[in-house]
Amino acid sequence: MGTQVSRIIDEYPVWLAFFGSLLLSLIAVMGTATVGRDAALYIDVAQQVTEHGPNVAWASFDWPWFSLLLAATHSILRLPLELGAYLWCGLFFAGTSALMVDCVRQRSPDITRWACLVMLAMPAVNAFRNDIIRECGFWFFCTLALWLALRWQARGGWLRAAFIHMAIVAAALFRLEALLLIPALALWQLPSLWSSSRRLSFFQFSLLPILGLLVVSVTGVLMSARVVLYLDMIEPRGVFASFQMLCDQFANSLINKYSQDEAGRIIFFGILATMTITFVKLMGPFAVPFILRRNWGVLGIYWRDYRPFAWAALLYLVVLVLFFIKQQFMNARYMSFLNLLFVPVLAMGLAAFAREFPRLGKGLVVLALLVMLSNVISTGAGKTHYIEAGRWMSSHVEPDAPTYFSDGRISYYAGRGYVLPVLTQEEAISPAHAGDYRYFVIEAKGDEPWLNEWLAAHKLRILEHFANRKGATVVVIGR
Repeated sequence: MGTQVSRIIDEYPVWLAFFGSLLLSLIAVMGTATVGRDAALYIDVAQQVTEHGPNVAWASFDWPWFSLLLAATHSILRLPLELGAYLWCGLFFAGTSALMVDCVRQRSPDITRWACLVMLAMPAVNAFRNDIIRECGFWFFCTLALWLALRWQARGGWLRAAFIHMAIVAAALFRLEALLLIPALALWQLPSLWSSSRRLSFFQFSLLPILGLLVVSVTGVLMSARVVLYLDMIEPRGVFASFQMLCDQFANSLINKYSQDEAGRIIFFGILATMTITFVKLMGPFAVPFILRRNWGVLGIYWRDYRPFAWAALLYLVVLVLFFIKQQFMNARYMSFLNLLFVPVLAMGLAAFAREFPRLGKGLVVLALLVMLSNVISTGAGKTHYIEAGRWMSSHVEPDAPTYFSDGRISYYAGRGYVLPVLTQEEAISPAHAGDYRYFVIEAKGDEPWLNEWLAAHKLRILEHFANRKGATVVVIGR
């Protein structure tokens, strides 16, 4: 039995990655109680598009292409918007997994099975299988662009070069960071400019982006608020000013003058350390082989055989640092693309570790399979109380009644669309704003002394309360 499974993995790794990914996504979605905040926004915008036309999308979100895709899918297939969103995300996950495994198969066929395991178990990507997020399309089309780049390198052709850029544009419609693939691939092809036999390849790749840049410059196409925001993020003076402000804020919190003078270095290397820790954490068990320094040698093979991935990883690292400096935060979802670009490295490290330590390698495979399941099986209670509170509001409260929702997902399930709270819960119940609302749907136990005092002071009462199986509670307050 084990031999048959091993033979299937060796013969059909790409299909195994595709259908295995679909199965994992199905398991993850079946265990999901509520959609995430981003998902509620995308689906709400898609609902508005189906009711009022595509022009309303830009009023709610400045980069609504994913929502437009969901609305078009609903119009054509008549699928519920939420189901259509999960379907697209599942297909994007599966496509990303299959394409990445095939990229490894093309360059390093002996480690393809390890790449398949990494793609299906690495937390960086698989931890988000129950989410409806734009990153799914971003990951898929970026991986498609890299896959096309490898095929174009082997076969050449103007049409294949054009397909690369079409994939990059499609990825940018999900997340604008995808455009970094153009300079990354250009750097990969730059040595061809000095080779007479490869010079045509450089011009094949470069012509379309140059023409596209000219069209955008002349017509102003795509100059939305999101594009302006990204241009501002990479503007050198703005980056330096943001970094200096961050250093000053940190320096003012330090007591020792010598430490204040080192604030810039502390901040810069602190950012890199934070990102490194997150990167290693998102690798999951596949970080283990790199405890051995000799396995770091696979980075040289990565640079030699997967240079488009390496250039993309370097430029994306720069983008992450700039984002951290400008926005002063970072989350795992943004880091995940960097881990995705390192899948060949992780597969090579895992293969080397298994060859050197066969018994420990088998144990690492078992651990990876357990992590694979933990990525998609949730043991948490889920926010079922959000759904119950929203449905109660939709049937007991008039739709236009001024209501404060502490979480926009409750208003989403109440049929009011996703409402991003402008005020925090503390601000909404403060004397300055409490009179603005007839109803409050907030997270509270219901028997806290502060809440009873506030209810008495404003002549309000708890109309209903909802709790999930772990006791997290939402209360509906009104007169």
